Amino acid sequence: MGRAQYFQALAARAEPAVRMNPVLLKPSAQTSSQVIVMGRPAPEISAVPWMERRARLWPIVTEALGSLIAEFDQVVIEGAGSPAEINLRRGDIVNMAVALECQATVYLVADIDRGGAFAHFLGTWHCLAQEEQALVRGFVLNKFRGDQALLGNAMDWLRERTGIPTVAIVPMIPNTLPEEDTFRHRSRPARRKINVVPLREPCSLEEFHAIILPGSKNTAESLRYLRENGLGAEIVRAARQGVAILGVCGGMQLLGRQILDPRGLEGGDISGLGLLDLATTLEPEKTTRQREVRWVEGGIVSGYEIHHGRTQAGPAAHIHLEDGLGWRQENVYGVYLHGLLENTAYRQQFLARLGWKGRAKDWKLGLDAEMERVTRKVGETGWFERLPE
Repeated sequence: MGRAQYFQALAARAEPAVRMNPVLLKPSAQTSSQVIVMGRPAPEISAVPWMERRARLWPIVTEALGSLIAEFDQVVIEGAGSPAEINLRRGDIVNMAVALECQATVYLVADIDRGGAFAHFLGTWHCLAQEEQALVRGFVLNKFRGDQALLGNAMDWLRERTGIPTVAIVPMIPNTLPEEDTFRHRSRPARRKINVVPLREPCSLEEFHAIILPGSKNTAESLRYLRENGLGAEIVRAARQGVAILGVCGGMQLLGRQILDPRGLEGGDISGLGLLDLATTLEPEKTTRQREVRWVEGGIVSGYEIHHGRTQAGPAAHIHLEDGLGWRQENVYGVYLHGLLENTAYRQQFLARLGWKGRAKDWKLGLDAEMERVTRKVGETGWFERLPE
């Protein structure tokens, strides 16, 4: 399931489940996406043109929706993109089609910091069908900063043209909650001794204390990209200079000796960077499961697997996580366990190896505290009015 739905479930104190995100699109190229249905890849649907997928997906969406409504006192449904995408309406399974299915109370939300919020509201309203307009109870201005008086009579102007009130003004609240889809650089170097820097362009890596290679939708393509732009050679050079390297899932696979692709899933066999004595064979069936496993330098760690492929270790690679989930070779580590650094003890030791003298905090407790802080901050402003039924 998507990151946003996962964290929304945690915020609601509910166990995350794939029916909260029954259909997920994972982009694989400029004009194509992999379709994930109830947590599993659906290649037969991925091959169907987008506008023809609704007939197959809509029954799955309505079944998941019905089960959630039956179980919970309140269900919050988040649309994707805009409900005013006229060109996509025929295939809609995420916006007003869902609202109409369960006769939801609808609020249209716009980030006012982007500019054009009132034009967005008015234009969206006019693009909705009459039965869709009837479900809308209010507009919500999100990420507002500055003097509220600057809004002038804009909200009255909007109500005169739509009959819909602006029911809430949510302030801009700086936070450290995880991003929805992409990794953005939000660290504060002046206040923190540890800084995380996302890199996409070639540069020398020897000045860094550690290099983390994340998972990849297409490991072979990521490996080719690293080689073409020079970062692959820089990773190898940094590793030989003693810089700590941690590869997670696809990041681990490309650190190995080779990636075998007998079924042509990612374009054929390819040699890895050769920093770990590992060979991976890609397989059609994707492994997706929650795991608890023994970490040989510590205790039990938890996380999740989501990968294609089976990895075999050679004699130079030493076990780092048991059950075939992680190996190390001097200063280079590779693991299949996503979420490993959320384990406080593991993160503490990882940072200590880099020379850090601080004490790692519990990630889950910190996340929960940040959710509570943001919620409390909204309430304290007095700008967030009670939404009408």
